[in-house]
Amino acid sequence: MFSLIFAATLFTSATLVAQEKTALERGEYGPLDKALDSALYDLPVKVSDHVYSAIGATQPPTQLNAGHNNNLSFVIGSESVLVVNGGANNALARALHREIKKVTDLPVRYVISENGQGHAILGNHYWKSQDAVLIGHIDAQHQIDEEGFGILNRMREYAQEWAQDTELVNFDITFEDQYTLELGDLKAIAKTYGSAHSPGDISVLVPRDQLVLAGDMAFHIRMPPIFGDTDTALWIESFDRFLDEVADWVIVPGHGGVTDIATVTAGTKDYLLFLRAQVQGILEAGGSLDDAYKIDQSRYEHWHTYDELAARNAGRVFERMEFE
Repeated sequence: MFSLIFAATLFTSATLVAQEKTALERGEYGPLDKALDSALYDLPVKVSDHVYSAIGATQPPTQLNAGHNNNLSFVIGSESVLVVNGGANNALARALHREIKKVTDLPVRYVISENGQGHAILGNHYWKSQDAVLIGHIDAQHQIDEEGFGILNRMREYAQEWAQDTELVNFDITFEDQYTLELGDLKAIAKTYGSAHSPGDISVLVPRDQLVLAGDMAFHIRMPPIFGDTDTALWIESFDRFLDEVADWVIVPGHGGVTDIATVTAGTKDYLLFLRAQVQGILEAGGSLDDAYKIDQSRYEHWHTYDELAARNAGRVFERMEFE
């Protein structure tokens, strides 16, 4: 009898420990690192005639993934290369540059950041040392001005040795609506469709390839994060403008693998509509913020970062919709 009780106790304890682990620790977000000989989480793959993408982890940033938890891409023209997203630190930028040099001898002349978040801008310090022109939306530059050193310090905390020698730099060129780049015989267009999940969100279109590097306008397999200043109503409107232009194109989302418009619509707009409808019902019933935290989002629990973001997203939508 004692042995049975002891065994049952061990089983219960092991179960509780397993439940206390995060989804990342349980391995639900995939391998902690796919490119063991590189700072990159995974190496670039060719996604169209002129575009390569290193698909980042769909995990929170960690020392193991070096902060490569967004997609880092490059576009090759006949005269020069455009990098889309500078990376979270100089180590990632250097690693991406090494991969670029395996494909082409052309210089990296331009680097465009999809917004002002750390994994888009902090590696720009390296690219500046390579004489690349740094480009971003004016609102992303404002975020760098206001929050840049905090963003840098947070990266240093998780990235540890990968953060060495990375410093904050500003864009050389900012724009408000769109900015066209000539890479020789190839054109790339950086464009904003309006407010999305963070200040200065842009997408980069490569019309000849019918491909768009969507940035954080669009998500796939990873739950979209909603920040305190995210206006989900405006994000939905912006997404519709994005959809109208690139409906039949190949989509490289800000997070997740290469896909199509139907997939990122389900992973972005439809999720925002769902949350807003749930919160609207709570508000009409006189409910509270606690009710928002309890919204049943189990239909999305297969998405990566669900554990970290689901309840927080609902709370932030509630807090904003209270005053719409």
